[in-house]
Amino acid sequence: MSKRNDLPTKARGDAAPAGPVSSKAEMAAFLAEARNAGRGPSGGRGRLIFALDATMSRQPTWDLACHLQAGLFEASARVGGLDVQLVYFRGYGEARASRWVRDAAALTEVMSGITCRGGLTQIGKILDHAEKVAAQAPLAALVFVGDAMEEDIDRLCHKAGRLALRNTRAFMFLEGGDATAERAYREVARLTGGVFLPFDPRAAAELRALLEAIGAYAAGGRVALEAQKSAASSRLLADLRP
Repeated sequence: MSKRNDLPTKARGDAAPAGPVSSKAEMAAFLAEARNAGRGPSGGRGRLIFALDATMSRQPTWDLACHLQAGLFEASARVGGLDVQLVYFRGYGEARASRWVRDAAALTEVMSGITCRGGLTQIGKILDHAEKVAAQAPLAALVFVGDAMEEDIDRLCHKAGRLALRNTRAFMFLEGGDATAERAYREVARLTGGVFLPFDPRAAAELRALLEAIGAYAAGGRVALEAQKSAASSRLLADLRP
């Protein structure tokens, strides 16, 4: 099993403040740059956090998520590649982050050594970690898969807002029909300019296509997502805030 590290508890640095913007043209250029801030340099690699609820209720679909994650890398490989970090929570306050990996085999190796354990959700820790990672270097996207929410929704929204300031979009997948979780997931997605999506184990092919589209976005930005011209990319573009 690959080495894992506890989630960091202290940010290592903040992004430099933007300089003054003195004209409409400069403002447009600044906004365009901000929208693409999560991408790697031209020809470089994007970065994405793949976060999962690993509490006991998620055990039946953990293996499915492990299988589907390959889609993140496939489309992204055509537009510069992708570095992915697995983050998960389970048990009594346990939340961990893996090393950064560059292919599906490495991420499968990390995931295959993890078992689900009973506990409460820790989505706030996921958002905090993503914001700290994004403060160190551009982070295009956070993909989260869960089925519940047992935290204060206003606190989660505050954390989502901080993540949005780092230009990181959250793609929030919900398994099942928990109304409280759906409300929270939708709001986190909205605040970050991301997308709320259902995680339906019966529609594995559709889920994989969505992850491929998200991988393309994380590696190449909105332009790469538009170039996919697939049903999944069209679905994301319909909800993805400009």
